[in-house]
Amino acid sequence: MTEAPPDVEIRVVVNGVRRRDRIPPRLTLADYLRERLGLTGTHLGCEHGVCGACTVMLDGAAVRACLVFAVQADGAELTTVEGLAGPDGELSCVQRAFRDHHGLQCGFCTPGFVVSATAFLNDNPDPSDEQIREAVSGNLCRCTGYQGILRAVRAAADEHATEPDAESTSAQQI
Repeated sequence: MTEAPPDVEIRVVVNGVRRRDRIPPRLTLADYLRERLGLTGTHLGCEHGVCGACTVMLDGAAVRACLVFAVQADGAELTTVEGLAGPDGELSCVQRAFRDHHGLQCGFCTPGFVVSATAFLNDNPDPSDEQIREAVSGNLCRCTGYQGILRAVRAAADEHATEPDAESTSAQQI
Protein backbone atom coordinates (compact mmCIF):
# COMPACT_ATOMS: atom_id res chain seq x y z
CA MET A 1 0.00 0.00 0.00
CA THR A 2 1.34 3.41 -1.00
CA GLU A 3 1.67 6.10 1.65
CA ALA A 4 -0.21 9.34 1.15
CA PRO A 5 2.07 12.21 0.15
CA PRO A 6 2.98 14.52 3.02
CA ASP A 7 0.98 17.67 3.61
CA VAL A 8 2.26 20.87 2.03
CA GLU A 9 2.44 24.28 3.63
CA ILE A 10 0.74 27.12 1.79
CA ARG A 11 0.47 30.81 2.45
CA VAL A 12 -2.44 32.68 0.94
CA VAL A 13 -4.44 35.83 1.46
CA VAL A 14 -8.14 35.00 1.47
CA ASN A 15 -10.57 37.92 1.42
CA GLY A 16 -7.84 40.15 2.84
CA VAL A 17 -6.80 37.77 5.64
CA ARG A 18 -3.34 36.20 5.59
CA ARG A 19 -3.38 32.45 6.17
CA ARG A 20 -0.82 29.72 6.57
CA ASP A 21 -2.03 26.13 6.41
CA ARG A 22 -0.75 22.60 5.94
CA ILE A 23 -2.87 20.73 3.43
CA PRO A 24 -2.87 17.55 1.37
CA PRO A 25 -1.36 18.24 -2.08
CA ARG A 26 -4.48 16.99 -3.90
CA LEU A 27 -7.00 19.10 -1.96
CA THR A 28 -8.96 21.26 -4.38
CA LEU A 29 -9.18 24.98 -3.83
CA ALA A 30 -12.97 24.65 -3.57
CA ASP A 31 -12.68 22.06 -0.79
CA TYR A 32 -10.01 24.12 0.97
CA LEU A 33 -12.25 27.20 0.96
CA ARG A 34 -15.41 25.34 1.96
CA GLU A 35 -14.11 22.72 4.40
CA ARG A 36 -11.01 24.30 5.92
CA LEU A 37 -12.06 27.95 5.92
CA GLY A 38 -15.85 27.64 6.14
CA LEU A 39 -16.38 29.87 3.09
CA THR A 40 -19.39 28.01 1.78
CA GLY A 41 -20.40 30.69 -0.73
CA THR A 42 -18.09 28.88 -3.14
CA HIS A 43 -20.62 26.33 -4.38
CA LEU A 44 -19.80 22.96 -5.90
CA GLY A 45 -22.04 22.04 -8.79
CA CYS A 46 -20.55 19.87 -11.50
CA GLU A 47 -16.99 19.54 -10.11
CA HIS A 48 -15.77 19.45 -13.72
CA GLY A 49 -15.32 23.19 -14.34
CA VAL A 50 -18.40 23.47 -16.52
CA CYS A 51 -21.06 25.19 -14.39
CA GLY A 52 -19.08 28.08 -12.85
CA ALA A 53 -20.73 27.83 -9.41
CA CYS A 54 -17.31 27.53 -7.74
CA THR A 55 -15.77 30.60 -9.39
CA VAL A 56 -13.38 32.61 -7.21
CA MET A 57 -10.74 35.20 -8.02
CA LEU A 58 -7.11 34.10 -7.89
CA ASP A 59 -4.89 37.17 -8.07
CA GLY A 60 -7.82 38.99 -9.68
CA ALA A 61 -8.57 36.40 -12.36
CA ALA A 62 -11.76 34.33 -12.28
CA VAL A 63 -10.94 30.62 -11.87
CA ARG A 64 -12.94 27.46 -11.26
CA ALA A 65 -11.99 26.45 -7.73
CA CYS A 66 -12.97 22.83 -8.41
CA LEU A 67 -10.21 22.57 -11.05
CA VAL A 68 -7.40 24.18 -9.05
CA PHE A 69 -5.45 22.44 -6.33
CA ALA A 70 -5.13 24.58 -3.22
CA VAL A 71 -1.33 24.20 -3.36
CA GLN A 72 -1.41 26.01 -6.71
CA ALA A 73 -2.72 29.07 -4.86
CA ASP A 74 0.37 29.26 -2.63
CA GLY A 75 1.47 32.90 -2.45
CA ALA A 76 -1.71 34.15 -4.12
CA GLU A 77 -4.54 36.45 -3.15
CA LEU A 78 -7.98 34.83 -3.26
CA THR A 79 -11.33 36.56 -3.27
CA THR A 80 -14.55 34.63 -2.74
CA VAL A 81 -18.09 35.94 -2.88
CA GLU A 82 -17.84 36.53 0.88
CA GLY A 83 -14.96 38.94 0.25
CA LEU A 84 -16.78 41.18 -2.21
CA ALA A 85 -18.90 43.10 0.30
CA GLY A 86 -17.36 45.94 2.25
CA PRO A 87 -16.06 45.43 5.79
CA ASP A 88 -19.31 46.89 7.12
CA GLY A 89 -21.34 44.38 5.06
CA GLU A 90 -22.30 46.87 2.37
CA LEU A 91 -22.91 44.99 -0.85
CA SER A 92 -20.59 45.52 -3.79
CA CYS A 93 -21.90 47.20 -6.93
CA VAL A 94 -22.35 43.81 -8.63
CA GLN A 95 -24.08 42.26 -5.62
CA ARG A 96 -26.50 45.21 -5.42
CA ALA A 97 -27.22 44.98 -9.14
CA PHE A 98 -28.01 41.24 -8.90
CA ARG A 99 -30.41 42.01 -6.06
CA ASP A 100 -32.01 45.03 -7.71
CA HIS A 101 -32.36 43.54 -11.22
CA HIS A 102 -33.52 40.08 -10.20
CA GLY A 103 -30.32 38.40 -11.35
CA LEU A 104 -30.97 35.43 -9.12
CA GLN A 105 -33.70 32.99 -8.32
CA CYS A 106 -32.75 29.90 -6.31
CA GLY A 107 -29.32 31.45 -5.64
CA PHE A 108 -27.17 28.38 -6.17
CA CYS A 109 -25.31 29.76 -9.20
CA THR A 110 -25.34 33.36 -7.96
CA PRO A 111 -21.96 33.44 -6.16
CA GLY A 112 -20.20 32.17 -9.29
CA PHE A 113 -21.97 34.71 -11.48
CA VAL A 114 -21.23 37.56 -9.07
CA VAL A 115 -17.53 36.69 -8.82
CA SER A 116 -17.25 36.15 -12.60
CA ALA A 117 -18.99 39.45 -13.32
CA THR A 118 -16.80 41.27 -10.79
CA ALA A 119 -13.59 39.95 -12.35
CA PHE A 120 -14.92 40.75 -15.83
CA LEU A 121 -15.87 44.33 -14.93
CA ASN A 122 -12.50 44.86 -13.25
CA ASP A 123 -10.88 44.02 -16.61
CA ASN A 124 -13.52 45.65 -18.82
CA PRO A 125 -15.40 48.42 -16.98
CA ASP A 126 -17.23 49.62 -20.12
CA PRO A 127 -18.40 46.45 -21.89
CA SER A 128 -20.83 46.09 -24.74
CA ASP A 129 -23.92 43.93 -24.25
CA GLU A 130 -22.31 41.27 -26.45
CA GLN A 131 -19.19 41.27 -24.24
CA ILE A 132 -21.40 40.85 -21.17
CA ARG A 133 -23.18 37.87 -22.75
CA GLU A 134 -19.82 36.31 -23.61
CA ALA A 135 -18.44 36.99 -20.10
CA VAL A 136 -21.28 35.18 -18.34
CA SER A 137 -21.54 32.36 -20.88
CA GLY A 138 -19.23 30.19 -18.79
CA ASN A 139 -21.68 30.11 -15.89
CA LEU A 140 -24.82 28.01 -15.95
CA CYS A 141 -28.17 28.84 -14.39
CA ARG A 142 -31.23 26.61 -14.44
CA CYS A 143 -33.73 29.11 -13.03
CA THR A 144 -33.46 32.68 -14.29
CA GLY A 145 -33.44 32.54 -18.07
CA TYR A 146 -30.38 34.84 -17.86
CA GLN A 147 -32.19 38.10 -18.66
CA GLY A 148 -32.03 39.38 -15.07
CA ILE A 149 -28.37 38.37 -14.89
CA LEU A 150 -27.56 40.28 -18.07
CA ARG A 151 -29.49 43.33 -16.81
CA ALA A 152 -27.62 43.13 -13.49
CA VAL A 153 -24.17 43.07 -15.09
CA ARG A 154 -25.17 45.92 -17.44
CA ALA A 155 -26.43 47.96 -14.46
CA ALA A 156 -23.24 47.29 -12.48
CA ALA A 157 -21.14 48.40 -15.45
CA ASP A 158 -23.26 51.52 -15.89
CA GLU A 159 -23.07 52.35 -12.18
CA HIS A 160 -19.32 51.93 -12.18
CA ALA A 161 -18.97 54.14 -15.26
CA THR A 162 -20.91 56.98 -13.61
CA GLU A 163 -19.01 56.89 -10.30
CA PRO A 164 -16.71 59.84 -9.72
CA ASP A 165 -13.10 58.82 -10.32
CA ALA A 166 -14.22 55.44 -11.68
CA GLU A 167 -10.70 54.65 -12.84
CA SER A 168 -9.41 54.42 -9.27
CA THR A 169 -12.27 52.27 -7.96
CA SER A 170 -10.86 49.15 -6.33
CA ALA A 171 -11.80 45.56 -7.18
CA GLN A 172 -13.55 45.25 -3.84
CA GLN A 173 -16.03 47.98 -4.79
CA ILE A 174 -17.08 46.66 -8.18
